[in-house]
Amino acid sequence: MLNPIFIEATTLSDAWFQLLYTAIEEGREFIIDEGSYKGQKRLEFDFATVRIKNPDVLPLLPQVPAHYGFPNPVEYDYLDNYLPYLMTGEEKEGESYTYGQRICKADFEGILDSIVRRPIYNVETMDFLDDENIFKKCCSFCKRPKFLNQMELMIWTYKNKGHRNNQMILQVGQPTDMLLIDPPCLRHIDTRIQDGKLHFFPYFRSWDLYGGFPANLAAIEMMKQYCAAEIGVENGEIIATSKGLHIYDYVFEIAEVLRGKKINEKKT
Repeated sequence: MLNPIFIEATTLSDAWFQLLYTAIEEGREFIIDEGSYKGQKRLEFDFATVRIKNPDVLPLLPQVPAHYGFPNPVEYDYLDNYLPYLMTGEEKEGESYTYGQRICKADFEGILDSIVRRPIYNVETMDFLDDENIFKKCCSFCKRPKFLNQMELMIWTYKNKGHRNNQMILQVGQPTDMLLIDPPCLRHIDTRIQDGKLHFFPYFRSWDLYGGFPANLAAIEMMKQYCAAEIGVENGEIIATSKGLHIYDYVFEIAEVLRGKKINEKKT
């Protein structure tokens, strides 16, 4: 029987510590059959939902108390390099994808025809089609847009078409990901404006709790703050979900020390 868990946290750091403690209590121990870290042991939640009420409270990254003698899971200068990975279409040689490429430089082939055949907007008033922030051409000679920036389109839609819209979901996953050796862990970031605040709802198929969770959510929070400011609304909550939130065996000892309880003493 599945054992979904729900964590309600005040800040990103609070969420990380609570989940790390709970992983010792509720995580299932198993050995990875295929994919990244094949053969390694990990503790994983069946399904996890974490609500972070004030994700903008600093520090965005968890700080491990110095007396434990462990390094912080993520250093702050890492965010400087990670944020472009999430919010731009920048790609490095050898990368099959980045989150930013999927969100901010999505392949546009066939999308315009689909919109015209089944319009969301009145075609005559689709002035956003000429917005270079939203639709980009691969070169100056192209007559039609080549790439779609989902983030900028989401901002434009909320600003110009109103806040009551359930369609503004930033898509990362695609069917061909099943053929990749290491497909994207982040599948989508759903969005909502409620009570004048922009809220994000990211879903991860698999998620490294120790290092990935804090880095991902800190960057997603910074992205949300940018979007909220551009739309002209307040910054809101993050409610994140995953059916594969886990810690690897090399983190077990750190988790035990921080929790003050060994994994083999967890509840059965």
